Amino acid sequence: MRGQSAIASGHHCCQGCEEGPAVLHTAAQQRLPQLSRVMLLIAWAHTQNLVVFQPSRLTATGPDVSALLLGHTSDTVLSLRSVSPSNTTGLIGSPSCGNGVTQWVLTTVQAGKNAVWVQLRLRKNLRLCGKNETDADCCPKPLCVLETLQVSACVGGTPRASLLIQAEIHARLVPANAGAGNKTIIPNQVYQPLGSCPCDLTFRACDIRCCCDKDCSVEEVKLFVSHCLPGPFGGQVPAAPGYQCSEQSSANSPDWFPFLCVNSPPENSPYLGLFYQGDTITSKPGPSFQSPVLSAPLPVRAYIQGSPILLLTDQYFTIPQRGLEQCVNNAPVPFLENFNVNCVTILRSCPAGLPLQTQPTNLSITLKDGQGGDVVVDVIDEVAIDMSLFISNTVATLDEGLVCENVTLALDYTFYWKGNGLTNVTLTRTVGTITFNTSVALTTRYSAVFLNGDLMSEPNSGNPGYQVGRPVIAGTLDTLGNKSGSVQRTSLNVWKPVSDGLCSTAESKPVLFGENSTSGCLLPVSRQDLTRCDLLRDAVTSLQAALITATYVAKSGNPDPLIMTDWANISFVTLNSSTTMDDTTSSCSGVPSHQHIHVLSLITGMVEGRAQRDIHSLLVSYTLSHWALDCGGGDSSPCMDPLETKLFPITSSVTFTDIPISTGPPKTRFQVNFTEYDCNRNDVCWPELAFPMTKYYTGEPYSQSLAKGLILIFFFITASILGTPWRQIRQAWA
Repeated sequence: MRGQSAIASGHHCCQGCEEGPAVLHTAAQQRLPQLSRVMLLIAWAHTQNLVVFQPSRLTATGPDVSALLLGHTSDTVLSLRSVSPSNTTGLIGSPSCGNGVTQWVLTTVQAGKNAVWVQLRLRKNLRLCGKNETDADCCPKPLCVLETLQVSACVGGTPRASLLIQAEIHARLVPANAGAGNKTIIPNQVYQPLGSCPCDLTFRACDIRCCCDKDCSVEEVKLFVSHCLPGPFGGQVPAAPGYQCSEQSSANSPDWFPFLCVNSPPENSPYLGLFYQGDTITSKPGPSFQSPVLSAPLPVRAYIQGSPILLLTDQYFTIPQRGLEQCVNNAPVPFLENFNVNCVTILRSCPAGLPLQTQPTNLSITLKDGQGGDVVVDVIDEVAIDMSLFISNTVATLDEGLVCENVTLALDYTFYWKGNGLTNVTLTRTVGTITFNTSVALTTRYSAVFLNGDLMSEPNSGNPGYQVGRPVIAGTLDTLGNKSGSVQRTSLNVWKPVSDGLCSTAESKPVLFGENSTSGCLLPVSRQDLTRCDLLRDAVTSLQAALITATYVAKSGNPDPLIMTDWANISFVTLNSSTTMDDTTSSCSGVPSHQHIHVLSLITGMVEGRAQRDIHSLLVSYTLSHWALDCGGGDSSPCMDPLETKLFPITSSVTFTDIPISTGPPKTRFQVNFTEYDCNRNDVCWPELAFPMTKYYTGEPYSQSLAKGLILIFFFITASILGTPWRQIRQAWA
């Protein structure tokens, strides 16, 4: 409607162009949204060298009002005056370029090349005047401002456009002494039976319907005098009760009233303590959208497992590590937690920054030892000779490739610790020279190992029982080392295929407690290999045996390497070498292609309501397969060429089985065959006939159940004495 008013009032802008804007607006209103109409209006006004207010009529209910002046506004001068309709015609006169005296301030802000924001602000205070107040800067009536304003856009003293503003602004219900203090003083209610005005909740402001609020003027109270809050909250203290001696009246009080009335001071009111004790309430800061300032990490005097290692500047000591399946260059190093990660980087040019380009002086830094001192990292340099461990996916050409020298290929840290601190840190930096043409996939290694003397720290898998998802701890008996008779930790592994899935490139992963898994890899076998079945079986056996080098498995998640009762022997199902193998020139039998690990676990107790699981036994068995070349089908090259290979699978699996727990001794033959007196199988339980008289019965107080039981016994004895058998005995004695 505003856009319609602006175009419809185009006669204020151009005396000879009344029809053009109106016709243009009518067509645009039917087809274009409001924004499109405004842009079309700007373009039309600019081409016609005109100016137009958008909108051309406004109704102001607040102290601020704004509109847009569109078109050729470079030479436009604005004027403001107060106008009133004619008494005879009721119309407002033509626009004028003269300024009048008003209580408004006119400002302009350039909003674009062909647009100007026109803003008007009221200079009058909208506060409602108090009673007998002489200040002129306030509103004597609730309807504070009622006038019509006209803003004219003039070019060379001639009005080109006009804006009419109808201002109807009411006064604000804010008293004269309103302030913006940040503290509120609440009167102490301890020594008053009731607050003078409990509904006065807003400091220095009138609360609606609170007729006792002293911040409300007489005019404001008249607005809601018929809807005042009732009761004590509204400040209406009830009259004294009729039993008070002070309420005695000679007209209607009985003669006995002075003897039975109550003398109670006014301070002893039932409303005492109804409101909180007065106190000073400090305003709280509001929410902020600014990002919080991150403080430096607090210095740690003593390291504990998992806490980050710090530099002398109280910053984190970082090493590239893997997180969320990608490498992070600045990852803090946790105390007593080993890791070994590989990071792959695609190089198309020689690296120039960290971590692929390092200097010994930059790596030889000082760390806090966690005991009030410091340790310096000792750097040892090594040169890599075999680059195949670090480089892959190279693109070769006949031209000479790019040579990158002293590239950092590996950073291996060794931390020596004692108690809650570090004693020494060594770093082995491996560098090498990389030659490539187009691009190369560089695999770098980063590791950290914590040693207590010469013993590597190993994390446990539970305390005391195993936790699901933690590695199964295995070990071998140390008979030659310094700790002879102890068990050296190792792990049980299964296949972890990577990239092409071949066994030559496959890795291994540890067996995780409580998680069944099956994995494998592919072994290339030629017809020539199938003619030497003994060598083939030995090769497959060696591959499977490399997964499990341990002879013991830890029963619990935190075994002691010096206590042999914490460990159980691993049982291996040995292959029968005397079995006759049905081998031919192109096939081999008895190949141990599948290795199976069967773990038996059981619940040994409860700790803080959690079941503790231990390993009872572990069995390793093998499944034998018959490998032969399939010469049928479309591809017969392996059968023709003795060196042509075919892929055969080698697999490994692990299965966990829970041993059920026996909850009690076995049942006797009587309990199995006769169930009449079994309370768990019958509704009537004769062995528990006297249960209500025992202390285990909680249906009612023990004294009541005992009394009722004795009464039943009394009735039983009485019935027995007065019954037929006793009567016959008495007759016989008589």
